[in-house]
Amino acid sequence: MNNTEQKFLKALDDKLWKAADKLRANLDAANYKHVVLGLIFLKYVSDAFEERQEELLERFKDENDDIYYLPPEDYDGDEDYQQALLEELEVLDYYREANVFWVPKPARWNTLKEKAVLPVGTVLWQDDAGNDVKLRSVSWLIDNALEEIEKSNTKLKGILNRISQYQLENETLLGLINTFSDTSFTKPVFEGEKLSLHSKDILGHVYEYFLGQFALAEGKQGGQYYTPKSIVTLIVEMLQPYSGRVYDPAMGSGGFFVSSDKFIEEHAKEQHYDASEQKKHISVYGQESNPTTWRLAAMNMAIRGIDFNFGKKNADTFLNDQHPDLRADFVMANPPFNMKDWWSESLAEDSRWKYGTPPRGNANFAWVQHMIHHMAPTGSMALLLANGSMSSNTNNEGEIRKRLVEEDLVECMVALPGQLFTNTQIPACIWFLTKNKGARNTATGRAFSNRKKQFLFIDARNLGFMRDRVLRDFTNDDIAKIADTFHAWRRAGAQVSRSSGMDESEQRVYEDIPGFCKSASLNEIKKHDFVLTPGRYVGAQEQEDDGEPFAEKMARLTGQLKEQFAESDRLEAEIKRNLGGLGYEL
Repeated sequence: MNNTEQKFLKALDDKLWKAADKLRANLDAANYKHVVLGLIFLKYVSDAFEERQEELLERFKDENDDIYYLPPEDYDGDEDYQQALLEELEVLDYYREANVFWVPKPARWNTLKEKAVLPVGTVLWQDDAGNDVKLRSVSWLIDNALEEIEKSNTKLKGILNRISQYQLENETLLGLINTFSDTSFTKPVFEGEKLSLHSKDILGHVYEYFLGQFALAEGKQGGQYYTPKSIVTLIVEMLQPYSGRVYDPAMGSGGFFVSSDKFIEEHAKEQHYDASEQKKHISVYGQESNPTTWRLAAMNMAIRGIDFNFGKKNADTFLNDQHPDLRADFVMANPPFNMKDWWSESLAEDSRWKYGTPPRGNANFAWVQHMIHHMAPTGSMALLLANGSMSSNTNNEGEIRKRLVEEDLVECMVALPGQLFTNTQIPACIWFLTKNKGARNTATGRAFSNRKKQFLFIDARNLGFMRDRVLRDFTNDDIAKIADTFHAWRRAGAQVSRSSGMDESEQRVYEDIPGFCKSASLNEIKKHDFVLTPGRYVGAQEQEDDGEPFAEKMARLTGQLKEQFAESDRLEAEIKRNLGGLGYEL
């Protein structure tokens, strides 16, 4: 985005969050997110519907449009023609063919805005049976809109959360509706400049921003559905999910799917191909046990226009796998770290534990093996886990890790810096695994060298910056440094076609960098008893040689230290004398 677009989104974020944060006085973050995100969703589907209406109206009047044109001469006068146009705009098939949600009249944003200001008890419309429908409250009006959308769009059935249960005052909700109404999501203008952002881009950004803010407001609980954007971006940039089936068994709010969608769009611009056509080659599958988060994810996909399959319902991934037959090309997940309460006796002989039964008190290696189980023969996966997973030998974890290495499934290990997550201070790492480390060419023209029995270690603990006093984040350069290193290692020695669409960073030569990355052999890992902590392999960062011989430098520094100790003793004696003069004894 250009600077003006970024400023516009920043100002929009601040404005909407300030309005939403007023609900804090009435609700905690865990609840008021449903109210705000529900309104964002209603605004999006209504805006998208209106955009489609405007497009249809132009086509109905366009003589050159052989499909949609409605000749005025076919109607008795202008009044009948205008009525025909309005009736044609209400044909449901026009919207479904363009993958736009059908929004019934009671659910349209203009209806909410107009009816919310009316006195309670006012007749709004008549139902199908001819009975008067009266305004009960603004929250009822919003819930009715959500219900109407669910009834008209089976994909959303059971997903949209109702807000009447939170018992908010009419004036409070009316203020939120007015705030959203005063903001232009379709054809936005900022500082006199027309922006090229679409309503989907803007509302998708707002939705993502609010998820992050709610995660911060909720603390540990909120972090359960929010993975830091930079970590999601890093994993997607490393796996590069251009086409195929993408699966997240602990999807939270669907951040990996959104980032995959953005990845395709960005690389489509760079390589000058049609992103919408490329997206047709991607299908997303997810699972989430928390019913609230499952709904948030589905709404997130709907706002982005991403087709999805999240199973029939929210469910426990281990006990009620919603995609038992799925074999995905890309598997990505950030499950709860070191989850203790996950075991059931029904899992004792589970076919997923191919490399060893996971310990009952820690689900880390249950997640690893579940994801391997769902990986296609040429698939790849990335999994965020606590650092302990790289070295623990308790309760069969060491044996499982050894099997994974010996079976040549482990491809790359990335150690992350601390303070990246809102919900935990536990140091984390990323496991990258694949079932095929041999030389090959992908369907997208990418070439991979033979990396069998070789393993890449990246120590990224010194990267990133403190975004505030609590949270660390990665810059775009940090992400590029890690991802480019991984791609260069994967493709070292592979024959790369100039027509493959690879950029220069992907074609660069891989080399070990002390303190940062190391390509290790199986024998080296055996010497370390199959511990996969990158710091053991990458070594120390090379120090710049200042030309001073070590013996001379040591003598000089020792002399400086003696002088500083002497100065410290002198200052201490001076302080004691001064305090003694004031009548204090030490």
